[in-house]
This record gives sequence, structure tokens and C-alpha cells, in this order.
Amino acid sequence: MSKRNIAILIIAPLGLLLASMFIGRYSLDFFTALQAFGQRFFSIPADIPDTVNSVLFNIRLPRILMAMAVGAALSVSGASFQGMFKNPLVSPDILGVSAAAGFGAALAIVLDGNAALIQFFAFIFGLVGVVLAYLISRVYRTTPALMLVLSGVVVSAFFSALISVIKYIADPFQKLPAITFWLMGSLGDVDGSDLLLALPPIILGAFGLLAVRWRLNVLAMGDEEARSLGIKTELLKGFVILCATIATASAVCVSGIIGWVGLVIPHVGRMLVGPDHKALLPASISIGACYLLVMDNIARTAISAEIPLGILTAVIGAPFFAYLLRRTKGGWQ
Repeated sequence: MSKRNIAILIIAPLGLLLASMFIGRYSLDFFTALQAFGQRFFSIPADIPDTVNSVLFNIRLPRILMAMAVGAALSVSGASFQGMFKNPLVSPDILGVSAAAGFGAALAIVLDGNAALIQFFAFIFGLVGVVLAYLISRVYRTTPALMLVLSGVVVSAFFSALISVIKYIADPFQKLPAITFWLMGSLGDVDGSDLLLALPPIILGAFGLLAVRWRLNVLAMGDEEARSLGIKTELLKGFVILCATIATASAVCVSGIIGWVGLVIPHVGRMLVGPDHKALLPASISIGACYLLVMDNIARTAISAEIPLGILTAVIGAPFFAYLLRRTKGGWQ
């Protein structure tokens, strides 16, 4: 990856972060925002209205950082899974993490509705779903890619059915709309506490994947070739699944189910930097963060009512993926 591409992938997220601070229904000028940041982080005296501080630091900044973190987590997880499974149609929820997390959130909404409980249940059940998929795939004491994918399909179908059961028995006036809205995906209720809860495991999972990115190149060649080069394939697969699941579950428990990001963005990264995972994974993090931040800016400003983020990413992601398919003629590397 050239120095120019590296610079772009670093500068683009920072530039979008700065620009997003001024996007919203409450207008802010650059000088006032600069004074507010100077007062908050460098104790520079300034007469800043409480409304400005609240909008900047309690609403926009946590939401912007969370959008970038969720986009990065889904993208790097998708790129890692696509390399590990040698399948361009794999996404971060292939092992059932999204469906299982959705069931956990729906169950928490029916039981209590407390935001902290919803996030906790979504995270725990997301991990449970992946563990079940992994255990099912071990029926032959190995974890071939096909068995993992099929196990993920089984787990996803099972938890999707349980979600339908929860929706059927939920209160149709309060609980059911809350479940439906959560499943659509949104960052509308994100605050500083959500950021402190989700950001550390997302960073941990992403750094774990980055640490083994060169091994993914070997694993993408096939299990036999990887073993001949001294790679412990079962251990590596387990580590990749663990890191990707932690990152994805942490993102989903805060944002709800947001599709297409982890499927499409890795392909965009391949078009820009090639199939080498040493460059692809960092590029996916940068592009995914930028993409979801742009989508979230559109979701909260396009119309008077906020558009659920999951709907927006699907509406834009599906046609764009079709365009990529047509452009590459299915020749994914």
C-alpha cells in the first residue's frame, strides 16, 4: 500500500469526524465549536452556552465515534471472515451473531426494557450464538469452512424463529414497536456510557484481527497449504472467530442489526488496495468507519424523522453490491 493511500485512509476518517460535528438540526459555527473544544479539553476560558456543550459532547461526539467504531468493527470482521472462509459472500453475521443478539435484545425488551439490560443480553446471546455454531461445526472434530457456514445458517434460523416467538407474545402497543425499531438498527440513543461500554471490546477485537492479518493470507490458500507452512489452522480459526465475534457483538449490542456493511466494504477495500490482508484489514477499518458515519449523517438529517440506519444501509448497500458484482463479473480475489 502506497504512502499516498495510507495518508488518505488516515485523513479521511478524521476529516469526516470534524465535518460531522457541524451536521445536524442545531447549527454550530466553526469558531464556537473550536472554543468549546478548547474549554473542554485544554481548560481555555470561553463563554460557551450550555446548549452548545450539550449538543457537541453529549449528543454528536458520542454518536459520531460510535458510528465510526461500529462501521470499522463490522468491516474488519467481514474482511477477516471472507478471507478465512475463502468466500466473498460471507458477512460478520454468518455464524449467527446478529440473529442471536437480536433475540437477546428482544427478550430483554419484553422482560424489562432497560437499555443496559438490552445491551447486556444482546452481547451475551451474540456470543452464545457463535459458540453454538462452532460446536455444531465440530461434529467431525474439525472446522471446515462449509460446516461453519452451514452451522451459522442453522443457528441464525433458530434464533430468528425465537425472535418471531418473542414478537408474537410481546405487547403490541409498547414492547413490539420497541423490538421492531431495535432490529432495524439505529444510533439515535447512543451516549457517552454506551461508548465506554462498547468501544474497548471493539478495539480489542479489531487489534486481535490486525495482529494475525498476515496469517489470513496463508489461511486463504487452504488448510493443507497453511498446515504445510506451520500454521495451526484450528487455533487460528478459533482466534479469528473469537476476535470478530467480540467486535461484532459489541457493535450490534449498541447499534442494533445493521446489514451490508461487513459484506460490501471489504470488496471496496479490495478494489482500492488489493486482496493482501495486511493492507485490506486496515483499509476496511478506515472505509467502514467513513461509510457508516456518512450513512448516519444522512439518517439523522435527510428527513424530519430519523431513518433507521439498518434500512438505509440495506437500501444503498444492495444496489451497490450489485454494481460491484457487475463490474468485477464475479471475479472476486
